[in-house]
Amino acid sequence: MARYTESVCKQCRREGQKLFLKGQRCYTDKCAVARRTYAPGQHGQGRHKTSEYGLQMRAKQMTKHYYGVLESQFRKYYAMAEKKQGKTGEEMLILLERRLDNVVYRLGWANSRPEARQLVTHGHIAVNGKRVDIPSYLTSPDEVISIMEKSRKSEKIKSALEANASRPVPKWLEVNRDAFEGKVIVLPTREEIDLPVDETLIVEYYSK
Repeated sequence: MARYTESVCKQCRREGQKLFLKGQRCYTDKCAVARRTYAPGQHGQGRHKTSEYGLQMRAKQMTKHYYGVLESQFRKYYAMAEKKQGKTGEEMLILLERRLDNVVYRLGWANSRPEARQLVTHGHIAVNGKRVDIPSYLTSPDEVISIMEKSRKSEKIKSALEANASRPVPKWLEVNRDAFEGKVIVLPTREEIDLPVDETLIVEYYSK
């Protein structure tokens, strides 16, 4: 499957804020956004007047980068959200939050979503006791997410657990760090999703 292969720090600089794609580095002075507050490229420091379409495009791109999905996947989530009752933009964000790789990141088992995606694809994560290696798997309430028994001794996983021990876990999830388990309590609400984007701009973009 196609995947973004350039520096992920360019994505943060393009959006003008941290998307937390590099794990612990994002919390230090080495963060690219902190060091260079302008967009990447030859004309990154120039003045740009953003049109209405440009604002809509940036909202879509920021959300894609934040969750690490490609355009085709993103369109599928939007189509799924349109079929649900409620506001399309909010329903789409809830679907993205339910992705297994995002849940693994939210539980504090990985330093970034790309790292969480790698844990899932490499078979380190189980749902209700069965290994699931599909990052886009949509979790549901009452499902138990756990780290596979053999993977709990991994130094990389131990390091991530220690580094993120104090990171707050969203209220729609609960975690038992001693048992290497987490649980989806309920579906998240828009207020519990800390993505700094106006999702109505995305709806306007796709409604054209």
